Amino acid sequence: MRITGRSGRHSEVVDVHLFLRRGDEVLLARRAGTGYADGLLHAPSGHVEDGEDVREAMVRETREEIGLRLEPEELRVALVMQHRSPRGEPRTGWFFEAWLGEGREPVNAEPDKCSELGWFPLDALPDDMVAYCRAGLDAYRAGERFALHWHLPGDAIAHDPSAPGRLVVLPAS
Repeated sequence: MRITGRSGRHSEVVDVHLFLRRGDEVLLARRAGTGYADGLLHAPSGHVEDGEDVREAMVRETREEIGLRLEPEELRVALVMQHRSPRGEPRTGWFFEAWLGEGREPVNAEPDKCSELGWFPLDALPDDMVAYCRAGLDAYRAGERFALHWHLPGDAIAHDPSAPGRLVVLPAS
């Protein structure tokens, strides 16, 4: 699908997502009050701001959303995914993995945008998730590192196990 009414070079928002691990579990946040995917679970995430690289953005978003101060060296690239919302906006998402260290615990540092934090088993993820985040976690669990998740018009924002899969894995050399 081509978006009409735009001309010139292709541009995308770059976003960052954190797969914070604690053993076999991953931390998810329930979105609230944002106007997008409210009520659904998603990994802590945000947008890269002007002048930031993706690691700096992930460190900042982690501190802002869940109150943890990560060092850039604690982050590992888990997945890079180009994704598109049902409204047609393309984005490039950098998904990072970090492990929760002893004596550190995430907190809901943005209660106006998040109604709860919870730990979920990676091998039994809930269905009430944002679809592209769930697809990203599915690719990550399978050991994949590059993927597309291209919503079509009319697709739901929420993960639906009975809907056509939109995840396309891009093989790495």
